Amino acid sequence: MARSRTSTGLNHRARKGDVAAARRLSNGSLDLSHGIHLPRRSCKDHFELVEPGINAEGVHVWPFDPACPVDVLFITVDDRHRVRMNRHGYFEVLYLCSGSANCHIQDRLLPFNEGDLAIIGSTLYHRIECQSSSPLTIAAMFFEPDIIRCDGASDSAEYLTPFLLQDADFPHIVPAETGIPRQVLDMMLRIRAELPASNSRSRLALKTYLKMLLIHLVNQYAQYAGTVETFQRQQQALDRLRPLFRHLGENCGSPIQVGQAARICGMSESHFMSVFKRVTGLSFVTYINHYRIEHAQALLARTDQSMADISQQVGFCDQSYFGMIFRRIVGMTPVTYRRRIRTTVFPDQAQPDHMPPLCSGALAGQVLSARGTPGACGIHLAGSSPDPMARRTGTDDRSPAPSGNRPWR
Repeated sequence: MARSRTSTGLNHRARKGDVAAARRLSNGSLDLSHGIHLPRRSCKDHFELVEPGINAEGVHVWPFDPACPVDVLFITVDDRHRVRMNRHGYFEVLYLCSGSANCHIQDRLLPFNEGDLAIIGSTLYHRIECQSSSPLTIAAMFFEPDIIRCDGASDSAEYLTPFLLQDADFPHIVPAETGIPRQVLDMMLRIRAELPASNSRSRLALKTYLKMLLIHLVNQYAQYAGTVETFQRQQQALDRLRPLFRHLGENCGSPIQVGQAARICGMSESHFMSVFKRVTGLSFVTYINHYRIEHAQALLARTDQSMADISQQVGFCDQSYFGMIFRRIVGMTPVTYRRRIRTTVFPDQAQPDHMPPLCSGALAGQVLSARGTPGACGIHLAGSSPDPMARRTGTDDRSPAPSGNRPWR
């Protein structure tokens, strides 16, 4: 017990030291062209941190402390390991300390530069894509909106309005030049210094800093024309697609066409395709191909099943078509992928202990963390000849038609 207390105290002092160093960097320079560089020991790899927590529906779950569902952490992002498009029930604030990136939200690519702030709500599929030669460094804050909603004050919900009115034109990026990002970063660092909020004083301080942070955002977006109904419409669209996501999770290997998917959701085909693209940022065919190939990657990494068995299991009745789609999405053949992933990630075991069962909904992302495995980490959408930008950003929705009379799989 004494050792545990000593260890906790050391970790808390180290955390406060990291925050103090970052705050000095933040306050000590008005030159916004220089990023904030944090101690390496303070940063966590974004791919390894986030990808394993994304389920079959593309929803990321964060393990908050139930008593105080707020977390502030420093993460690094590189272009070798690209997290899948995902959304989450919590709200997210990102400050780009160093590097340059694109904030890929639905089908939009928003430039994200050093000193900028990104504001992301709970209904939009998104990911951060590194655009610099060196890894990005990001200060990230995740929080459950209920920490504000449950305060009991009549105006509590107003603190959350910037996250609730995010429509297709919402300006998610707050430029460094406005001065708001640095003010928000200071509040994030103050919150981090209070974590873990193990007593009532810490929790009170943390909530006070969080409200101060949110006031900066409320003021920044005061003139924005969106309404809370935008959030409600997006949430309703997600609710209508949930039966389909459940069906896909339970029947990955079964064929499904657009018409059947539309019926599962109770929509016409045209309306379904429009809603699905608006919610996920991908066409239904593209989504299905990636979903199945990710399952195939997990099977290739953790089992000795034959290519024919795997292609059947993930829903491709034609092995050659499976190989073609796999190569276009992953950048190599299934055989090459299996050989490389086993020799670079877990050479001494065919089935790594950390790989979850497929029925849990987790896909193959966590096995893609092999450094130096070209093409195995980014997602390149299937298509006959996507342009370089679409190939890099994953926004080309074209997908090759199967030969003969085979239906879309």
